[in-house]
Amino acid sequence: MSNYPVEPASKPQALTTEAIKSLRNEQVQGVSRRELLRGSLAAAMGLWLIEVTAGTIGFLWPNLEGKFGGLVKIGTLDQVKSDNSSLPIGDGFPAYYSSAKAFVILVDPAQQAFLPGEDPSGDGTSVNVRALYQRCPHLGCKPNPCQKNFWLECPCHGSRYDRLGVKADGSQYGPAPRGMDRFGVVVDGAGVLTIDTGKITLGPLPVAVGQPGIEPPRTPTGCI
Repeated sequence: MSNYPVEPASKPQALTTEAIKSLRNEQVQGVSRRELLRGSLAAAMGLWLIEVTAGTIGFLWPNLEGKFGGLVKIGTLDQVKSDNSSLPIGDGFPAYYSSAKAFVILVDPAQQAFLPGEDPSGDGTSVNVRALYQRCPHLGCKPNPCQKNFWLECPCHGSRYDRLGVKADGSQYGPAPRGMDRFGVVVDGAGVLTIDTGKITLGPLPVAVGQPGIEPPRTPTGCI
């Protein structure tokens, strides 16, 4: 007979010192907790980089396409009149361009042209055209031009501006704290208007009706 004792296979045995050393020297099978954490962190960072890259491309792409956020070409005064043939653009009524999110207004209707030059401030007097950001400074609604009185009127809370975006002072003219914000503009030698929608100049403080700096409404009542 053999001198080695026989033990049932179902009976667990303690590991010998040699077996423990062997297991320590072997490659651990499966994924450790440390590797799992490292992998999760790397995946999260990769996803974040993808989102940042996509957001950057989304922001820059409109600039490349000539849409809001960059330079938006509008055209000559004659083209603006043609685009808005049902409106009295030649009299100084605002024309709306969704591509620029802006109202385009002839500053001095006596001069029937956009004058060559550059006006980064957005005032527009030197080039005879002003571009107003469509957003009401109060809470961001879009004011609408009223053909009845030639003013811009916000349908949300009643803020009212003259046709050039100057806010009328007084609680009866709504809660907006300033006039409509403006974009810088460029008019080339051919009279073609381009709006720089990447730069916004805040509108001026309200002016009392009847004082210099604001055009009075053409009628006592408006559209709202």
